[in-house]
Amino acid sequence: MEVNGERLSGSVEPRTTLADFLRDELGLTGTHLGCEHGVCGACTVLLDGHSVRSCLMLAVQADGSVLRTVEGLAAHDGELHPIQEAFSAEHGLQCGFCTPGFLMSTLELLSESPQPSEEQIRSHLSGNLCRCTGYHHIVKAVLRAAEAMRGDVVANRA
Repeated sequence: MEVNGERLSGSVEPRTTLADFLRDELGLTGTHLGCEHGVCGACTVLLDGHSVRSCLMLAVQADGSVLRTVEGLAAHDGELHPIQEAFSAEHGLQCGFCTPGFLMSTLELLSESPQPSEEQIRSHLSGNLCRCTGYHHIVKAVLRAAEAMRGDVVANRA
């Protein structure tokens, strides 16, 4: 499989979840485990460009796939992705536990719909749960990220 642009191979026990493989075998601990029932969305990663709950998927099911985790968002030089910058600027995170799942779901949404409405954002992110922000700031962050990724001016916006 390819993970965050790097081709990897290995072997796992058949019942190893993708989340456990990412965290325990690859050291990619940005993929968080919350409910481990696919309900909270904290473990969301992109598999071939589509969001999946890595706690529900077996690692062997990802064989031959392209995976992107939250660690693969920022540039190699450490420059944050526009989605990460927007979540920070709009206070779309507090404790941060749910944030990786929201970031990856946002990336999927903006890849499919570069100019989403607030309703589309709320619908797309409805499978990700946050206990801190109340979602208002998260929606604002997604709107800001969409503008930045389209090249619209967002500098110095309050």
